[in-house]
Amino acid sequence: MAQQISALFSHIRAPLSTGPLRRVRADFHGAGVKFKHFVSPGSPQLGGKPATSPVRGHVNVALRAGRFSTTTTTTAAAVVRKVSQGNGSFSPRGKRGWLGKFVLGATLGAGTAALVQSLHTGTMTAMAQKVDLDSFKGDWKETKEFLLSLSVKDRRQYYRTSGFVPLEDIPVWTPTADVSGEPVCLRNEKLDQKISLYRGDITMLEIDAIVNAANNSLLGGGGVDGAIHRAAGPMLKKECASLQGCETGEAKITCGYGLPAKYVIHTVGPVAQGRVEKEEKKALRSCYKNSLTTASKNEARSVAFPCISTGIYGYPSEQAVHEALATVREYLNEHHDKLDRVIFCVFLPKDYELYLQNLPLYFPAENTVKSKL
Repeated sequence: MAQQISALFSHIRAPLSTGPLRRVRADFHGAGVKFKHFVSPGSPQLGGKPATSPVRGHVNVALRAGRFSTTTTTTAAAVVRKVSQGNGSFSPRGKRGWLGKFVLGATLGAGTAALVQSLHTGTMTAMAQKVDLDSFKGDWKETKEFLLSLSVKDRRQYYRTSGFVPLEDIPVWTPTADVSGEPVCLRNEKLDQKISLYRGDITMLEIDAIVNAANNSLLGGGGVDGAIHRAAGPMLKKECASLQGCETGEAKITCGYGLPAKYVIHTVGPVAQGRVEKEEKKALRSCYKNSLTTASKNEARSVAFPCISTGIYGYPSEQAVHEALATVREYLNEHHDKLDRVIFCVFLPKDYELYLQNLPLYFPAENTVKSKL
């Protein structure tokens, strides 16, 4: 406590007994804060250490136990506004940032949470006024930090889509015994509620993370890549530009900006053009695995995949579906506690049918042999 208070007042450069600070002191007396004494330079500070700061005095703030209420906190905040709007300066450089720290140090006790919340709300309000997801202007880092600090409900006002689909509206996959082939995986009851097949626009999903089938530049392209960039807005491209591209099979994460999804995980699939060799197969599996790993590292509990590489990259959908399902199943076998839902989001009718046919092979029904997991 002593070190915290000492550090707070190391910012003060003006005499403590004159000018605007004197008025602050008087206001704090009225708010229920008692300033016990001032210590001249060289005198022992709290903790018994000699004063080394150029500050003329040291303030020992004694709070009236149990009486520093929200009213007091409000008064303290008012003092901050009053003094910071005045003509006085508290340091030779004219900086006033120390005052916020002064008030925070003075309000250690029951009113701290209320004051912090008040100051935080003011900061958030100011930042909200600067957020423009339709423009290239602004700092993407500040915008990202602001958006990721919001609750899902508060973030909805920044969606650039005309609607959204919450996770609870995406049905869970129901295993079926009507299988056209022999299941390649054992049944795992822990995974029954973790898989979904959804046909629709991936940019509408209000979940933790959606996966983008990107190109190596990460600067946008056609297909789902272009759709995600258009829906997220120009700030997504600004952050992607800072990532310096992405290698095939790797994955990198950004904020979702104007998307209902909190994050976008960008992965680059292999170019097959109809010919799938061992290298292309391995790269496609890496896309799914690295995307899931990235989601888990960033505490994203729900993630949606498009059909990676099956568009202009030419990976046959009939083969890609098996790599996708097998990789997701393997990851969930080992890390089922890290994810709540994995969604296969398809757009074309043929892809939807392929997943309907093959999901039971990797996530079988009740009548198959049970897994030990």
